[in-house]
Amino acid sequence: MLLRKFKTALPCALGLVTLSIPAMLNAQQVCLPSPRLLTTMPMGGQAGTNVEVTLTGENLEDISALTFSTPKITAKPVLDAAGKPVESKFTVTIAEDAPVGVYDARVTSRLGVSSARAFSVSKVQELTRSKPNTTLETAMALPTNAICNATMTAKAVDYYSFQAAKGKRVAVDCAAVGIDSKLRPVVIIADAQGRDLLVNRTGGVLDFTPKEDGNCIIKVHALTFKGGADHFYRLSLVDVPGDGPAPRQPATQMVSAMSWPPQGLAETAPSKETEPNNLPAQVQKITLPYDGAGSFFPAADVDTYEFAAKKGEVWWVEVASERLGLDTDPFVLVQRVTKDGEKETLTDVAELYDIASPMKLSTNGYSYDGPPYDAGSPDVLGKVEIKEDGVYRLAVRDLFGGTRNEPGNTYRLLVRQASPDFSLASWAVHMTLRNGDRNALSKPIALRAGASVAFEVVAVRRDGFDGDIELEMKNLPPGVTATGLKIPAGKVQGMMIISADADAKPAFSVAEMMGSAEINGAKVTRPCRVASMEWASKDGKQEIPSPRLMADVPVSVTDSEVAPVTIAAAEEKVWEGTAGQTLKIPLKATWRNEFTDGVLKLKAYGTPPNSVKEVDLPIKAAGAELVLDLAAMKTAPGDYTIALYGSAVSKHRYNPEGVKLAEVEQKKAQQELASLTASTKKLTDEASNAPADKKTEMASALKAATEKQKQAEATMTQASTRMKAATTTATPKDTVDIIVSRPIRISVKAAAPAPAPVHSPAATPATPAVAASPKA
Repeated sequence: MLLRKFKTALPCALGLVTLSIPAMLNAQQVCLPSPRLLTTMPMGGQAGTNVEVTLTGENLEDISALTFSTPKITAKPVLDAAGKPVESKFTVTIAEDAPVGVYDARVTSRLGVSSARAFSVSKVQELTRSKPNTTLETAMALPTNAICNATMTAKAVDYYSFQAAKGKRVAVDCAAVGIDSKLRPVVIIADAQGRDLLVNRTGGVLDFTPKEDGNCIIKVHALTFKGGADHFYRLSLVDVPGDGPAPRQPATQMVSAMSWPPQGLAETAPSKETEPNNLPAQVQKITLPYDGAGSFFPAADVDTYEFAAKKGEVWWVEVASERLGLDTDPFVLVQRVTKDGEKETLTDVAELYDIASPMKLSTNGYSYDGPPYDAGSPDVLGKVEIKEDGVYRLAVRDLFGGTRNEPGNTYRLLVRQASPDFSLASWAVHMTLRNGDRNALSKPIALRAGASVAFEVVAVRRDGFDGDIELEMKNLPPGVTATGLKIPAGKVQGMMIISADADAKPAFSVAEMMGSAEINGAKVTRPCRVASMEWASKDGKQEIPSPRLMADVPVSVTDSEVAPVTIAAAEEKVWEGTAGQTLKIPLKATWRNEFTDGVLKLKAYGTPPNSVKEVDLPIKAAGAELVLDLAAMKTAPGDYTIALYGSAVSKHRYNPEGVKLAEVEQKKAQQELASLTASTKKLTDEASNAPADKKTEMASALKAATEKQKQAEATMTQASTRMKAATTTATPKDTVDIIVSRPIRISVKAAAPAPAPVHSPAATPATPAVAASPKA
């Protein structure tokens, strides 16, 4: 997984152009602010316990809830002595029967639901490091069968110690990449003097069997010695029973996993490889269809399977390994085996490599000449056509296996007849808005009232399926609707337009996104996974964007801020046109922010998008006209849905209500201070003129009043600071964003058949007189 992240982002990582500091300060804001949860500390807990969690984030005012992608984890605010919620602190309760795994944590705030942050559940003791441990002398003692939650110390090494027992095998695993951390850890097991014994620089597990009893050291540092709050990790130390692979901590799923598993696949493979099976004399004989598990172990392992097949058969071969979260790159070679006496001849039949991305990807991981989300995989999915009866041999190996000696690098091998199907994933569109845009942003479905957002939906088609895929969403909050722009037959891309009514009230729900198609005469429905960036990478050339799949699909709407502009058809109806003619649809625009003067150029999502003529909507204009030349577009009769989109720069004010609240708070503090100042002055005057027997009493009262005045002055200073910050934050800022219209429904009718030509009846010639026959 780590390898693939670096491999796909390499052009981004090698970028050399950077903005100067002044240029960065003057750059306009890209996209309206979204609520984002950045860190939780700790990042997980043991099932059956309560954990106090501290949160950090951005654009997170008025947090009302902390929720998880499983009902097995719940949270309540931590209360102070006065019964008021402590800012950014929650008590998290993990049910006893909560399965081990990684779940999504999110908060609900003023702007709605936030982006996700991974939260892990274990069955072992959980610790949180509370003080620095950056020297051998300050190493933190770590018990066996425990996990320590910590933040990487910048430009340093974190030290841990544990008691080793001779011959007792343990596994050390530092979870970081798979739990949304920016840390790329180096983990070292050393002796008591700090001398290295085992080193891992690629994010795997250290499998360690001590040669003697004694104290051992675990050293952790960042690959580039970076650190900070966003470089967090979970360091586990567990006993390993038996001789199986060392256990790994659970991890989030990369976007490539959207195509696994096939529908109806058993969780556990019914067959397993039998080693040795990597030599011609040791091949493993199987019958088709086949479903088996194996491993790329030891290093350079090539597992070979042999089967009989008949001419005309077509078999689909699929290998899952990278999609299981492993740093592997499977390859399959199928050969026909012929024998002449003792001589054996192998003839290549098929070489099967990666599952290609359904869509052209971003060239650098952030510019939207293609999405920065790779739904392809280094795994294998391809077909083998049998041309002749005979015996065939299938060899599977890891292209990087020569450098890996990991028993945990497992795979699942399927050889089956065609089972047409599809898998879906989606993500919020983030197009290149202007030259220099280097953002790869996490975009939760946190809608402003009146806004519409576009989600790109991509299909991985399986075993030859090539039909239409209809898209829909269910369980949306009140005031929110979603319209799927279908994935047409033979295509891989569709769109989901999610819209909030202009008068929508704050609401939240966990929605479902799905696609339906007709396969072999039956309707099938498949879930659509949603992907997002782990972090909002605001400078993609300096920070590699990291996308992953989300565990669920939360949707919220807020009226705390509203959409800068709403664009829709003048009427909410189905607009009817006739094939071969022109259909004109009036548009209306509701402007709410101040926009940079100019023209908003609107293109179209939907079918057929490329043939819809661009619409020019002047800024502040009440509307425009969408003209569809159905003849030039060659639009066949049928029902269509499109949405228009473009980009514009508006003056965005962040949380102007916060200024009003800060102003009220400042005035209250100011009045309180003025009152206490006057009271203190009065007491000072009275104390100076007080009789001797009252001096002590007055001095005590004056001291108490002076202390209250100092507290009021501190409160006033804090209120003034908050007022200044709120005012600065609410200052209008140029913000460029994607503008998406509400969906427009169109019905194209067939042209009436031309009437048959009407011809005037031809003149009937006169019938000549018949001469009477002469009588005989």
